[in-house]
Amino acid sequence: MTTTKKTTTKPRTVKTVKAKSSTSIPTLPNNPFVFEVLDAASKQRSKAKKAEVLQRYKHPSIVTLFVWNYDSSIITLLPEGPVPYGTNRDDQNATGTLSSRIDDAVTKMSEMGSTSLGSQDQGQASIRAEYKKFYNFCKGGNPSLSNLRRETMFINILEGLHPLEAEILILVKDKNLETKYKISKEVVSTAYPEIVWGDRS
Repeated sequence: MTTTKKTTTKPRTVKTVKAKSSTSIPTLPNNPFVFEVLDAASKQRSKAKKAEVLQRYKHPSIVTLFVWNYDSSIITLLPEGPVPYGTNRDDQNATGTLSSRIDDAVTKMSEMGSTSLGSQDQGQASIRAEYKKFYNFCKGGNPSLSNLRRETMFINILEGLHPLEAEILILVKDKNLETKYKISKEVVSTAYPEIVWGDRS
């Protein structure tokens, strides 16, 4: 008589290795607004991931903003602080400043959990379309412009921009971009090593 030996198998224990949580790089639409790129980069946890987002969505307009914001040799020729309404506005009864109107629009979008104001967004320009004019607002860029003409040009650009784009431009004018977006000069230098800082004015 043959006996068969019954084998018992031990239950296998599988070690689970927790993957480090990493925020994936979001896929943005073609030609995204600058605020979409900055927001995506700002939400990344590591400096390397922030730089990766900036590299993926690199555009001369974004590089221009960072240089204007972080390069201490660039001197803005616009008054610091809130931007007033232009003199040729249709709504002459507007109170407050253009800056406060932009802030109100940004707050409203935030409350709605959106980056859009619906039909009010129609015809809103992007910084991508306007960045080639930014030299007019810095020392040495266009010395033939009067201060009044320079400020009027800036206001006209702001009034045509999407509110979140206009907010960025106001922050950069005062070199305050990092107060809203967590993107340091170090991250920018990593993403865009071709930037040479200094000696611009």
